[in-house]
Amino acid sequence: MSSAKSFEQVRAEQLEYNARRESGYRERALKLYPWICGRCAREFDRRNLSELTVHHVDHNHDNNPSDGSNWELLCLYCHDEEHSKFEAYVRYGSSKEKKGQAATHQPFANLKANMDGKKD
Repeated sequence: MSSAKSFEQVRAEQLEYNARRESGYRERALKLYPWICGRCAREFDRRNLSELTVHHVDHNHDNNPSDGSNWELLCLYCHDEEHSKFEAYVRYGSSKEKKGQAATHQPFANLKANMDGKKD
């Protein structure tokens, strides 16, 4: 039981730390930028503002310059998509690196001749 209690304590401390850290840059970002998702352009107001998140462009949550240059406001869905793309990049690398060569095989080059019963 002590491990469950210690887990709950650690979890509570982590949530408190996250809330404290986020409250500073989130409030600043909401003052700097219009309440619009930077990807899908969905507009927000006080009723649904909790669905608008602050995304760190360089994925470093401790990099919070006062000019907001490392932040962009994204809705929950676009924020999840952005992190999914970043995880795929970390796992698999850039798709630009893996360009294959163009195909040179021409499977239908002699189709008419083959249909007419002629061989090359």
